[in-house]
Amino acid sequence: MKNKPVVIGVAGGSGSGKTSVTRAIYERFKGHSILMLEQDFYYKDQSSLPLEERLKTNYDHPLAFDNDLLFEHVNQLLSYQPIDKPVYDYALHTRSDKVVHVEPKDVIILEGILILEDEKLRSLMDIKLFVDTDADIRIIRRLQRDIKERERTLDSVINQYLSVVRPMHNQFIEPTKRYADIIIPEGGHNHVAIDLMVTKIQTILEQKSFL
Repeated sequence: MKNKPVVIGVAGGSGSGKTSVTRAIYERFKGHSILMLEQDFYYKDQSSLPLEERLKTNYDHPLAFDNDLLFEHVNQLLSYQPIDKPVYDYALHTRSDKVVHVEPKDVIILEGILILEDEKLRSLMDIKLFVDTDADIRIIRRLQRDIKERERTLDSVINQYLSVVRPMHNQFIEPTKRYADIIIPEGGHNHVAIDLMVTKIQTILEQKSFL
């Protein structure tokens, strides 16, 4: 019988470079038996709430995520069963009616700011990574992204960072570093760490190909 897939968790603060690390690893194995599952797709369905209430959502708090559904979906993938991944509508601040069909693979990369905060999710992971980047670099990256890609003002990004992002990072995200097996400084710019992870995953895939 085929062994269960290997699950790699990649956590880190907003702007840390965790998505860059995940994508860099994934791109090295594009076309092979590997998939990405982003925690951002698993924000809670808020369709029962009026829009005014949805606008108050703190997306950096653990309670914003439907980790029960994510846990269920990862378990299905571990049993080599496909899932229908939810899609979140940020304009309406609730879950969309659309889904993304995901076929099971031998390696699953779970990526998200709070992917290591939930004990049940951690229990499914074989390797846990934390992308650790200085706060000044993270806020600069967030400013560049939100102003350029999301057309937000400088003041709005700074206010959100000081009132929500920074305190949530200190309270919930930074403490999860202690659960990591590997801490990667500077995210996608750390080519040595990415090369090490690629080598590890390559070994896993090679082993599974002979089962």
